[in-house]
Amino acid sequence: MEFECHGEVLHGDLYLPKQRPASGKLPGVVVTGAWTSVKEQMSGLYASELALRGFAALAFDFRGWGHSAHEGKTKYLEDPLRKTDDIRAAIDFMGRCPDVDPDRISGLALSESAGYMSAATGGNRHVHSLALVAPYLHNPEMVSEVYGGVEGVSALLKLGRDALTHEQPRYIVAASKVDETALMFNTEYYTEEDRGLIPEFDNKFNLASWETWLTFDGVSTAEKQNQPTLIVHSEAAALPMGAKEFARHMGDRATTLWFEGVTQYDFYDKAQPVDRALDAVAEHFLSTL
Repeated sequence: MEFECHGEVLHGDLYLPKQRPASGKLPGVVVTGAWTSVKEQMSGLYASELALRGFAALAFDFRGWGHSAHEGKTKYLEDPLRKTDDIRAAIDFMGRCPDVDPDRISGLALSESAGYMSAATGGNRHVHSLALVAPYLHNPEMVSEVYGGVEGVSALLKLGRDALTHEQPRYIVAASKVDETALMFNTEYYTEEDRGLIPEFDNKFNLASWETWLTFDGVSTAEKQNQPTLIVHSEAAALPMGAKEFARHMGDRATTLWFEGVTQYDFYDKAQPVDRALDAVAEHFLSTL
């Protein structure tokens, strides 16, 4: 599947159930994954499993990533605003898709893309339900805590600003077991060939990402989020305080489901937590669409 955002072509995979309703139209879900990821990783897994549960589910590569990376264009940029625009374009594509009921479209985001999905769907009249699984949502206070306080954040911001002014793009390895300069050093899933380290994974990170990533307040997107929202998380996963703060902002518009002892990367591909999360997400969508 192909669709456009700001004149660039994005590539996606649309997963459909084998059995169709009598009307022929299906509830649609736009699915997004963790930072630096591609559609063949966790977003594709969740989309394919949602199709087994009766949904038309789209996983796609953001501009500059995977099959949506084009020569001469910006690549491997973890820019929340840019990715938010891509999600809006994906939602518009789903609304035009002949397999999808345009009045039954929802969004599902994992990990870092949760804030992007929330920003793209808040106030969007084409989206009627939202689910966030293992959402990584931060605000300025959390950024400071995670990235080494004022000094650590300032150093990364300088690195990002220097990269923006550099004549050539400056990339580092996204994940590695041996390269200590990698964005995610010795991190599971991304460095394991039987999990996230697949041929389609770009495994690169544009240093110019730091400014937009560190200054993006994913928690505050809850203030404009008017869709009924399910949040699935675990205290053992990444930044649970962000999910709690997001839910607090949403009040009774949000439902939270907490798993015990499930890590961030377990949510990406481990059968039991993935199935449990998907069952809850499917039930949430069917009850709110």
